[in-house]
Amino acid sequence: MAVEEAKSHCVVLIPSPFTGHITPMLQLAYVLHAKGFSIVINHSELNPPDTSNHPEFTFFPLKDGLSNRDPSFSNLFNIIPEMNTNCRGPFRQYLVEMMEEKTELYGKISCIVYDHLMYFVNEVADHLKLPSILLRPSSCAYMEAVCAFFQLRAENHFPLPESQLLDPVPKVPVLRFKDLPFALTSEIPEHVLKLLEKVADLGSSVAIIWNTMGDLENRALSWLQQYYQVPIFTIGPLHKMASSSLTSLAEEDANCISWLDTQAPNSVLYVSLGSIVVMDENELIETAWGLFNSNRPFLWVVRSSNDLPDGYLEAVGDRGRIVKWAPQKEVLAHPAIGGFWSHCGWNSTLESILEGVPMICRPCFGDQNVNARYLTHVWKVGLELGTDDLTRGVVERAIRKLMVEEEGEELRLRIHDMKQKLQMSFRDGGSSRNSLKSLTEFMSSL
Repeated sequence: MAVEEAKSHCVVLIPSPFTGHITPMLQLAYVLHAKGFSIVINHSELNPPDTSNHPEFTFFPLKDGLSNRDPSFSNLFNIIPEMNTNCRGPFRQYLVEMMEEKTELYGKISCIVYDHLMYFVNEVADHLKLPSILLRPSSCAYMEAVCAFFQLRAENHFPLPESQLLDPVPKVPVLRFKDLPFALTSEIPEHVLKLLEKVADLGSSVAIIWNTMGDLENRALSWLQQYYQVPIFTIGPLHKMASSSLTSLAEEDANCISWLDTQAPNSVLYVSLGSIVVMDENELIETAWGLFNSNRPFLWVVRSSNDLPDGYLEAVGDRGRIVKWAPQKEVLAHPAIGGFWSHCGWNSTLESILEGVPMICRPCFGDQNVNARYLTHVWKVGLELGTDDLTRGVVERAIRKLMVEEEGEELRLRIHDMKQKLQMSFRDGGSSRNSLKSLTEFMSSL
């Protein structure tokens, strides 16, 4: 499609307001804009993007009354249903105005692309007879696990006794039952199940965009294509495909880069558990002293340094750097970084793999358990820290194993080879570039 032709086409994007979700949606906006589409982004009042960073796009907040809500993990299962209820009316009203009054300004709506947590969009799109496309910001492996869970639940497999948690999942044998993103030894609350069913459901969406690479997740992707029976476009990694890196919602401390410049190659451990996870007090203390005792330089993202042990910063001195938020893509690309202690969110997983940085995997919830299992036992580029209680001794040993010992060097070589192979995906003629071309043609045909 020629750029001139695409300019008459508008794509309306609806991200969910959580950092791990809005980041790939903004990256997708840049990818589509580069193909000539005009971009309108309708977003919640909760955790809004900084619109001044994205003058190429038109932003409209949905009046949902959620601006003062706490978007932490403990609140997610309350916020998401409320957000879907509150956003439905304002979104429908905005689309009607756009279709009746603003076509000359933005172009004809080609389609609506929505994050899978914003499932209200499907109902509105159906009502207005507009095609919708689902953006899945998670791994294919995670969604395969969710679908397998619901199939097994229908066969009355759950709840499970503790003794079966290490058994392989029948429909996805690379996973153990404990790797599924749910507590399976007790009844799952009904409101949680209903939410997950809505997230897994495709509704009447005509296609799925996935922030992954066919070359990385070929087996899970094939399974999902059979399951969903609609076109699936794997155009990841979006952070490499997009023309802009200004997609973080939090203010980044770029001063840590000059500190990294003073460190030896492959010597620094980067530690970040993402934007939602909160360590409890004991785990934070044990992690802090485990990092200290490892004798390795580290860069640690701690959103509130007031929680650190008294005297800790003075004891660490210049061997460690603690920041509230880091420019993660730049950090992982820095030659001083030799390892990444991560919660294994999908964005972090892709960013680490594509920079060739092996991982210490400390999953916390949701898709992170599945991603960690793949990193440690399928792709074999990470160490499993597990979800049991951490002690400073466990932390110290894991860090030394990754950063100093032979096992860590083997992981480093393996992930370097993986990086080299996957880089072909987003270059000209690669699978992600070809999938993007197909997506552009598909959206124009709508």
